[in-house]
Amino acid sequence: MRSLAQLMLTAMVLAAGPVLAHHGISNWDLNKDLTLTGTLTRIDLINPHAWIYLDVKAAGGRSEDWRCEMRSANALRRSGWTVGMFRIGSTIVVNGSPERYKPRYCYLSTIQFADGSRMDRYGQRQLPDVAQAATSKVRVARLPDGRPNLAGEWAAEQRVMTDPRGQSGALIPISEAAKLKPGELPTGQRAFPGSRGTPESMSSDPVRAAWDRPIPVKLTQTGLKALTRFNPASRDNPRLRCEPTNILFDWTFDSVVNRITQTPSRITMQYGHMDLTRVIHLDEKAPPANAKPSLAGYSIGRWEGDKLVVETTLFTPGVLNADARVLHGSQLRVTEGFQLDASGAKLARRYEAVDPEFFADVWRGEDVVLPAEVTFAPYNCKDTGGAPGAAAAVGR
Repeated sequence: MRSLAQLMLTAMVLAAGPVLAHHGISNWDLNKDLTLTGTLTRIDLINPHAWIYLDVKAAGGRSEDWRCEMRSANALRRSGWTVGMFRIGSTIVVNGSPERYKPRYCYLSTIQFADGSRMDRYGQRQLPDVAQAATSKVRVARLPDGRPNLAGEWAAEQRVMTDPRGQSGALIPISEAAKLKPGELPTGQRAFPGSRGTPESMSSDPVRAAWDRPIPVKLTQTGLKALTRFNPASRDNPRLRCEPTNILFDWTFDSVVNRITQTPSRITMQYGHMDLTRVIHLDEKAPPANAKPSLAGYSIGRWEGDKLVVETTLFTPGVLNADARVLHGSQLRVTEGFQLDASGAKLARRYEAVDPEFFADVWRGEDVVLPAEVTFAPYNCKDTGGAPGAAAAVGR
């Protein structure tokens, strides 16, 4: 039986291709450093990225409004960050990198607060009650009907850059990052596309360069033709429209907290990314005649011993994985196997996707989620891009 770390790393390899952030890290020029000292005027703890705003005194005493991007509100919450860390009106120092095309935008790598304390982009500030929550939860192994208990709140292990400032290195599970030096690459793994010193960061068209990588599934002529019209750095990408992607991709993207509720006849999965919800029907053999295609498809589940096997069909054509540039049509069929480990504290999923219209072979992958140390929260995507006044400040 493979270890959790092996499963996580295997899943990353199977998802070969760029694993980019919501807007694509390549638009930040991580080969350049900047330091800003200014007055904190506002904070938006929102998804898909949180933003801070500061008033910086420029040459001649002129004021400049800067905005700096952080990770998502949900990711920061898992790391123990709170709105109380940010005191409006205080003087802060931000070290980071500039945006290539937008003036006075920055990528926050490190923030120094008025009291002298500092936090890196991927810094962990777990509060005692949050840190203890994961170990204090007692899971009931089985429900009254004897089936394994999948119900609860689950999340993939947090993923962080090996450079805590987020400027260089690779994006990997936090337990693996702790074993490496800052910015070090795991054996056999490439650096995060667009991070410092990568070919993408040196390109005159870094966004396009980030996508110029092999696609991890063979495509038919129809699939290849569809791909020529798809630009993952545009609103072709559902994430850039604040919309869900797919039942496969959204389950672990950005290490969100998901919620499962379970009855003898159905299992409902609320995805923490982009608020996707799906229902797995355990008392049906096939979709009803009046079922309509949807983004989540129609899922039929059955128990094979202690493994939940789910067959999902009736998808509307869309995007299976935007980061890997895999599109799908209406003939997509996804088969998943969910199984708890002996402790009941690791829920593994293995899956395969077939689409005779778009795929010349089979897309396969696997992932693992663990009991979440924070509660499930709606994603409530606000695609502000840091535009002033576009969203009210939110703290979780």
